[in-house]
Amino acid sequence: MSEHTVKAFDEDITRLRGLIAEMGGLAELSIQEALDAMIRGDDELAEGVILRDKKIDAIEAEVDKLAVRIIALRAPMADDLREVIAALKIAGVVERIGDYSKNIAKRVGKIEGRGTFEPLTLLPAMGEIAAEMVHDVLTAYAARDPVLAREVIATDEKVDAFYNSIFRNVVSYMVENPKLISSAAQLLFVARNIERIGDHATNVAEMVHFAATGYYPPDEDSA
Repeated sequence: MSEHTVKAFDEDITRLRGLIAEMGGLAELSIQEALDAMIRGDDELAEGVILRDKKIDAIEAEVDKLAVRIIALRAPMADDLREVIAALKIAGVVERIGDYSKNIAKRVGKIEGRGTFEPLTLLPAMGEIAAEMVHDVLTAYAARDPVLAREVIATDEKVDAFYNSIFRNVVSYMVENPKLISSAAQLLFVARNIERIGDHATNVAEMVHFAATGYYPPDEDSA
């Protein structure tokens, strides 16, 4: 590559990283605000999360266009190609995280008896762990840090454990409070969406690891 071409490529990569960081920051904010809205019953905050999802979708489209442009015009090789492909995949996963936050926000108005609905108190801790996973995996992406990426993957077990605990608690609550079965079912849906956010943060961590090292982290279950 000529010096001009190398400079142009570096600028494209910097732009690509910036778009992923912006997109990830919006998704992280949406997780936190969707859960705050759910706990407080704040319809206005929930609506803000729903509207923000359009911005996340728009940035994903911009990432797609830029990544295709880089591949077509710059013909990146080896490490550079891995980074572009990883960014393309990561953008798709972060967009799904935004969708899960939007799904949670849409359930805010469907929870009855919020002040006495005990299972609702279980969500903040689970949501905090999932939000931290998203934050940490974005940090790992920015720093190309495979060690932090593996830590994010390991944390997913905590989110899964929370989901299983919430599921058992909510089912028991349904049996004891049949009048609130509809609200309890909505809560299970919310918990499932948080669990999926954790899964998707794990997927991003695997891609970050691949971009940084050239190989995916070993599966702990088969190690």
